[in-house]
Order: sequence, then structure tokens, then C-alpha cells
Amino acid sequence: QVQLVESGGDSVQAGGSLRLSCAVTGNTYSKYCLGWFRQAPGKEREGVAAISRDGRTYADSVKGRFTISQDNAKNTLYLEMNNLKPEDTAMYYCAVAPVRWVTLRLHEYNSWGQGTQVTVSS
Repeated sequence: QVQLVESGGDSVQAGGSLRLSCAVTGNTYSKYCLGWFRQAPGKEREGVAAISRDGRTYADSVKGRFTISQDNAKNTLYLEMNNLKPEDTAMYYCAVAPVRWVTLRLHEYNSWGQGTQVTVSS
């Protein structure tokens, strides 16, 4: 039922910035957590950032560089990425978890977008 569509991925040089967007439709949960995850070739999918009514959380690898936010009026989730590094290169996915708390546990998320590619060159 819930559909998510990511956009904003691009190829940038190290030190650059990007803002990813995730358009969310059909989300009728009164309590939920929205998250960003990423997966690089040959690697497992990992949590990047999440936001709920309780707050926000970030992976240590992106803390201080990435900012997650949402615009409820536009039903859109964002991920502002600054000072990008080659190791940030991955397919980025947004997802929804029907929980009130902040979580980056993959199994708690039940709806996923198709992903948007971020490539950072040195």
C-alpha cells in the first residue's frame, strides 16, 4: 500500500553535497519511522538515518555530515548529504517502519523505495 519514490541521486566529487528526496504515498500509519538505507556493491544493506516523532538517529559513519528531515505537508522525506566521501557511494533507499520509535533495524521496515544511486569520486 505504501509507496516510496527516491530521487536526487547523482555523481559528485568528494567533498560535494547532494539532497535526496523520497516521495511517500499511501502511508496511513499514525505512528511510524522513516529511514534511509544504503547498499554498496558486495555489501549488506545498512541503515544511514531515521526519523520519527521521538527524534532522529544516524549511523556513526555519516553523523555530522548527513541530515534527515521530513516535510509533512509535501509527504516527502529528505537526506541532506554534505562533505561526501567515496565510501558513501551506494544505492540509497528510503523506507517506512510502522513503529513510534526511531529505528534502523531492517526487519522493522515493511515498505521500500526502488533506490537512487549516489556515486562519489575522488
